Amino acid sequence: MSGIFGVVSKGDCMKDLFYGTDYHSHLGTEYGGMAVLGEKFSRQIHNISHTQFKSKFYEDSKHMPGNKGIGVISALDEQPIYLNSKLGPFCIVINGHIENVDELAGKLLKRGISFSEVTKGLVNQTELVAKLIVEGRDFIDGIEKMFDAIEGSCSLLLLNKDGIYAARDRFGYTPLVIGSKQDAWAVTSETAAFPNNGYKIVKDMKPGEVVLINEKGMATKKAGDGVSQICTFLWIYTGFPASTYEGVNTEIVRERSGRLLAKHDKDIEVDVVSGVPDSGVGHAIGYAMESKKPYRRPLVKYTPGYGRSYTPPSQETRDLIAKMKLVPVKEVIEGNRIVVCEDSIVRGTQLKNFTVKKLWEAGAKEVHARPACPPLMFPCIFNLSTRSINELVARRAIRSIEGRDAEDVSEYIDHKTPKYKKMIDWIAKDLEVTTLRYQTVDDMVSAIGLPKERLCLYCWTGQCPKAQGSCCSGKVQAEKQLSNK
Repeated sequence: MSGIFGVVSKGDCMKDLFYGTDYHSHLGTEYGGMAVLGEKFSRQIHNISHTQFKSKFYEDSKHMPGNKGIGVISALDEQPIYLNSKLGPFCIVINGHIENVDELAGKLLKRGISFSEVTKGLVNQTELVAKLIVEGRDFIDGIEKMFDAIEGSCSLLLLNKDGIYAARDRFGYTPLVIGSKQDAWAVTSETAAFPNNGYKIVKDMKPGEVVLINEKGMATKKAGDGVSQICTFLWIYTGFPASTYEGVNTEIVRERSGRLLAKHDKDIEVDVVSGVPDSGVGHAIGYAMESKKPYRRPLVKYTPGYGRSYTPPSQETRDLIAKMKLVPVKEVIEGNRIVVCEDSIVRGTQLKNFTVKKLWEAGAKEVHARPACPPLMFPCIFNLSTRSINELVARRAIRSIEGRDAEDVSEYIDHKTPKYKKMIDWIAKDLEVTTLRYQTVDDMVSAIGLPKERLCLYCWTGQCPKAQGSCCSGKVQAEKQLSNK
């Protein structure tokens, strides 16, 4: 998951661009970048895997004048990309994940089109998107052609002399929101970037919509087509608590989620309710509100220098962050029966080795794990998330139970079946927790409050969103991953 932000101002835009981009730092861990257009383009990209965006870009921000600019916090690719093309010079940032990147790049290479940007030996997806767009008659036609070609998802901001073209993914997996204030317009992945910069929300862009913002205001260049399949994980984990998507606030969803978890826990007695910081906290607050048990902090996150342990690409880095960032408070833990609310259990290694283990070692009497979403069954094909089926703890459980990889996991997805219970028991034993109870799909959807058909639930159900042919090819790819391992 990456985050993108753009602003057009009647004066210099850098202050808003700098801080607006920084408010996306919870979404990516690899690269940050900004591009500004004044008399000419200026662009900077830095590796932020071991430092904060602000410290890397503070000096740059003093020397990038202009009244319009785009920024990105990127989970993988170096961005923004600059391209001088038949449509004129422009810079571009994207948020999403393209499943068929090798196929598309191969076709362009055969036609003599070269790629100059490489990220860790792979084609830079942002450059690929730029090259696909310039195949069009103009930017709008090019964006449409790019949408037609890709499998997966892509929302983007494109900066040129006209202003900023903002295009939301055709099926709305990732959000884009337009905001304004007296002398400026902005577009963001995270609405949390707006309040402290003085912006008010004008509209949530529709899936497939293309908007141009410039000094004159906002103009819709292509209407959205109404098909919506926004990523459910935004509310459960990746989104910032102060942000809203489709008008639904993240913190409120997490509180409702925790309440629903507590309603199913009438059969246990606990002394302390806790949440794995930061994203598990909102769920735990809701659980405490419903259960009337005290919310306390047996594990405290040492905030400076430690971001999310889920997003870095290497397991070694993820484990190091998970180990170092949570500090146990023995005086809160010892002798207590503790509910631990977590946003999700993906691989299970961090929860087991760096959360549960710390609680037991500090003298917990019982540890009850309560993830706020169902067991993850399929690798995400629309954004950078889980990378393979083999990483998922639920799949390891199924493999152990069945004695082999299983392609049909429908009985393990249904929480009412004996096989589902076997899987949960296996995971609970592996995690070494007293009890384990996952949120159900229906309760997760209920906590968000949007119609089920407007949410992407692929990670949990494997079901393709409506009208998305590319999803089905992604599902085939996921099944190939399973059968090849």
